[in-house]
Amino acid sequence: MQRPLPEMASLLKTSPVPIRTKFLHQIGLSLYNTSHGFHEEEVKKKLQQFPGGSVDLQKEENGLGILTLNNPSKMNAFSGVMMLQLLEKVIELENWTEGKGVIVYGAKNTFSSGSDLNAVKALGTPEDGMAVCMFMQNTLTRFMRLPLISVALVQGWALGGGAEFTTACDFRLMTTESEIRFVHREMGIIPSWGGAARLAEIIGSRQALKVLSGALRLDSEKALHIGIADEVLQSSDETECLREAREWLQQFIKGPPEVIRALKKSISSGRELCLEEALQMERDLLGTVWGGPANLEAIARRGKFKK
Repeated sequence: MQRPLPEMASLLKTSPVPIRTKFLHQIGLSLYNTSHGFHEEEVKKKLQQFPGGSVDLQKEENGLGILTLNNPSKMNAFSGVMMLQLLEKVIELENWTEGKGVIVYGAKNTFSSGSDLNAVKALGTPEDGMAVCMFMQNTLTRFMRLPLISVALVQGWALGGGAEFTTACDFRLMTTESEIRFVHREMGIIPSWGGAARLAEIIGSRQALKVLSGALRLDSEKALHIGIADEVLQSSDETECLREAREWLQQFIKGPPEVIRALKKSISSGRELCLEEALQMERDLLGTVWGGPANLEAIARRGKFKK
């Protein structure tokens, strides 16, 4: 990323401490720690006991990442090991300075059916439930704050925790036969991976309450109507869907990584910070791109057009 000019660097140092602690350092920062009763290493040891499936990441030279949920024999349900691998892949994406976008999808034409029931049954105490809740909220919040534009490609079903994962993405693309459903009510629980809070932000609290309390089946048409889906793809073939999703996302990630990443950070700060802090964050981000190669090239190009 282009280093800020010296005068801009001095401006960055004048940012109030709350901004830097709340946002600039939030990439890689978890919501919960030991002060909240969360002991990550203990949770990891428990999750390690439940193998199966994988979370795979492919990073391409054009700055696009493909994150695959791969446990097709269980509709890509998250085993404990997959939860651990998801955190590893998020950390890898945090450190991918050339990254601009990421597509999340499930193997074999199904997004994800949520948590593997074997792990759910074994982790049956309220303490266990809250520990996994904090682990997954940490992971998906870090995913949501990535300076990458993210898309959930929903083929087949996105159920329970799978539905929650889609809300951590910036956009959601669906196939005509796909369905998103928050089945938590029918399981006698509520969303625990941050899905309720994010869903309310995406479609509004009244609509989110209907979706969650009714355990509504959101087919592609209904999801598009209420605003949880951004577009319905023409194909239902796994390979062709991924190609369509790539093309769709490409329109939003054209340009240098430092510009796309700064844009995503500015939108994230506007969502998470108060207005004054978000504006100051926008100023600081501007200092990382103003006078940079992309900016100077664009100015020169415009000058040529005017001659």
